Amino acid sequence: MMLRAGPEHAAVLAALHATSFAAPWEAREFETLLSHPGVVGCLFLDGLPEGFILVRAAADEAEILTLAVIPKDRRRGVASKLMHEAIAILRSGNAAALFLEVAADNVPAIGLYTRHGFAECGRRPDYYSAGRANGSVDAIVMKYSLTNP
Repeated sequence: MMLRAGPEHAAVLAALHATSFAAPWEAREFETLLSHPGVVGCLFLDGLPEGFILVRAAADEAEILTLAVIPKDRRRGVASKLMHEAIAILRSGNAAALFLEVAADNVPAIGLYTRHGFAECGRRPDYYSAGRANGSVDAIVMKYSLTNP
């Protein structure tokens, strides 16, 4: 089941985020973000929360702020369902392009985004460093056209 996430879901989103990232965001950060205009969260539940996506739209651009699926539920289509929901929501607005940043060493995520039509459009050298034992890694910037069917 897909649910629109609001500030009242901040603790759940923070708990899910902590299962996927070495430097997880805190509940108050989610609460603040979800209180801003243009920020939309989608939470996927199958009995219990399994994952979420957080996007922000401004003018004709949007970005995926974060996407997390708990490890035991990965590779079951949860991330794809979340991406489809977020894209549908963004297409109903004014955004023409959707951007994201992904760690260059996150091969599964890069594969997911590529399968959904994202293409690399830039890099941010040494962007990710928090919680990495082997130093920093580049961020790959990817873009998806929301105007294509």
